[in-house]
Amino acid sequence: MPDGPKPAQRGIMSLRAPEPVGPYPHARRVGSFLFLSGVGPRTRGSKEIPGATLDASGRVVTYDIVAQCRSVFENVRVILEDAGSSWDRIVDVTVFLTDMNDFDAYNRVYAEYFAGPGKPNPARTTVAVTALPTPIAIELKVIATMPDGG
Repeated sequence: MPDGPKPAQRGIMSLRAPEPVGPYPHARRVGSFLFLSGVGPRTRGSKEIPGATLDASGRVVTYDIVAQCRSVFENVRVILEDAGSSWDRIVDVTVFLTDMNDFDAYNRVYAEYFAGPGKPNPARTTVAVTALPTPIAIELKVIATMPDGG
């Protein structure tokens, strides 16, 4: 099976990113913009959440926000690539954290990926939420541009 995008009813499905947890595509292209659905740190083909330890009932016992940040950023990268865009084309990021006490660690990792020369430096909003649909600590909503004619 190829690593490229797979058509969805009205969007783009990556064959490398974790499967969506609902009836929606990984991304949707509108004109020269690419809108990503919420992306978490899960691992494709499993219920594994990098950096998280779950109890028998699936509740989070411990988690490593740095590991989850790195995983979610990688998931965003593969969705962008599979859709025909790239990391440097990100223009806006909305970040959902389940615990604002994680903000400093998340912000340091975010800077490694997004801030500085040669990095996208997108507009950003960070909000705290009480929970996300799976037992994850971070989720990203991303808007990127598409290459001309891409």
